[in-house]
Order: sequence, then C-alpha cells, then structure tokens
Amino acid sequence: MPLRAVVYASQVAADLSAERLESLVADAARFNRMAGVTGVLLHDGDRFVQYFEGPEDGVASVYERVMQSTSHTGIVELARGRVSSRQFPYWAMHRLPADQLLVGKLARADWSRFKKSGPDDIAGSMRGIDVLAVAVAPYVEAA
Repeated sequence: MPLRAVVYASQVAADLSAERLESLVADAARFNRMAGVTGVLLHDGDRFVQYFEGPEDGVASVYERVMQSTSHTGIVELARGRVSSRQFPYWAMHRLPADQLLVGKLARADWSRFKKSGPDDIAGSMRGIDVLAVAVAPYVEAA
C-alpha cells in the first residue's frame, strides 16, 4: 500500500487557548490512529507546521479535517506526495514546542522531495524533511 505525506504551515487562530490546543492534539491523535496516520505538529505560539503520513485514504481524511479546522487560518501546503516509508512513525500526532526561527526555517525549506538527503546530495543543502528530523530527534530519543 503506497504511503502519502503532507506538510503545511498555517497561522494560529487568535482565540486558540492552550487548553483548546491540547484538546485538538488529543482528538487528532485518536482520529489519526484510526486512519493509520502518524505525524507531528510544531507550534511557536503564532504559527503551525504540521507533517503527517500514512495510507492515501487516511491522509486524505486527515487533510480534510485540517482544512476545515477553525484553529488556524492561512493554510499553505508546503508539499504533498508519496513516501517510500514512514519518516516519523513515533506518534499518531504529537505537538512539539518550537521557536519562531525553526518554524520559519521549516516553512521556507525545500520540500520538493520527502526523502532525506544522502551523501550524493549537495553538501550543506538540507531538505525540509531533514530539518524536521533534526528538530524531532531529541523528543524521539527521550521517549
């Protein structure tokens, strides 16, 4: 079964409280588990960057919920496509705190491919997936 992934950036709704955010993440984790989707949400207080992956039908269902959510505005799809394997299988959905620099870097990163950079890639060029993997690594190792 082919796997798909989506990554987007958006602006946090002005009235989104910390309690509501935690509730949304818990609800998303439950839904994603049923849909076979895994992912991570980075939040700097003003913006979100979310990456999720899974079977095509599950990703489509999750993305539809994302697009209909009132917890954010100005959704910008950074990439959508096939992945050969899960990059972040650790959580059905997990929110990670992030600073504005990291969220900005992810929003401007090269998401043209979901494959992590390899030794044959141009030295010093990190794809969005690489930046995300580095940001997530300390939380995975702590789990």
